[in-house]
Amino acid sequence: MSAANSEMRVVIAGAAGRMGRTLIHAVAATKGFVLAGAVEARGSTAIGRDAGELAGLGANGVKVTSDVATALSAADGLIEFTIPAATLALAELTAAAGKVHIIGTTGHSAEEEAVIATAANRATIVKSGNMSLGVNLLVALTKRVAKTLGDDYDIEIVEMHHNKKIDAPSGTALMLGRAAAAGRGIDLAQRSVRGRDGVTGPRCQGDIGFASLRGGTVVGEHSAIFAGPAERVELTHRAEDRMIFARGALHAALWARDKRPGLYSMADVLGLRDI
Repeated sequence: MSAANSEMRVVIAGAAGRMGRTLIHAVAATKGFVLAGAVEARGSTAIGRDAGELAGLGANGVKVTSDVATALSAADGLIEFTIPAATLALAELTAAAGKVHIIGTTGHSAEEEAVIATAANRATIVKSGNMSLGVNLLVALTKRVAKTLGDDYDIEIVEMHHNKKIDAPSGTALMLGRAAAAGRGIDLAQRSVRGRDGVTGPRCQGDIGFASLRGGTVVGEHSAIFAGPAERVELTHRAEDRMIFARGALHAALWARDKRPGLYSMADVLGLRDI
C-alpha cells in the first residue's frame, strides 16, 4: 500500500495537556490517522499511563512515555502544542529522524525561530500561531484590508484567552499584526505598540496596537480593528472549542506527509498565500 493510501501514524507531544488530550481525541475520531505514540516530559505523572484513558476515551494500548526518539521510529510525524523549550528539543529529534513536525506552540524568541528554521532543512515542519481554518482566513483578510485602507485607518489587534495562557500577545495576534504590517509594507517590530499606560500622548499614525486580555476559560478571541474617519471595520474570530485547532493540525500533518523538508505555514497548507 502506498503512503498516500495508508494511515498516517502520529505521535502527540504534551499528551497530558489540554491540547494533547484534545489531539488524542481528534486522532481517534479522524479516519486515516493512528496514534503511534504519546509523550510527556521526564518526571511527568502521566508517564506510564494509557493515553486513551488519560484523554477520557478508554484504554487504547498506547502508554505515555518520555522516549520521543523511540516513539518517532514507528511514526510518520509528531504534533505538539507545548512550550518553546520543548519545541526546540522535539525539532532536533524530528529532524534527526526526517519526520513531519507540526508546531502549534507559540511564544518563540527570534533565536528559537532560527533553530526551528535550521531543523526544517531535514524535517518537514508546519508551524503556525493558530491551526484553525477560520483564523488563517482572517489573517489573509487582514493583510488585504490593511493594504486596501490607507494610514488614516488605525490598526488595533485585540485578543482574549483563558487565565492559564503564558504568552502575550498571543501567537495568533502576532500573526494578525504581521499580516497587517505586510499589507501596509511596514516593519512590525518598528511600528508595534504593546499596551498603553499613563500619559502616552496621541496615537502615532501608522502604528499597529496590541491589547491582550486574560480571564476565565476563554478558548480564544481575536479581532483586527481598522478605525478610520467616522467608521470602523472589525474582523473577528471566536474559537469555541479546542478541537478546531486539533483538526487543523491533523489536516496540516496529512498535507505535509509528501512534502519535501522545509518550513511551512498554514497559509501554505490552505493555499492562502496569494489572497
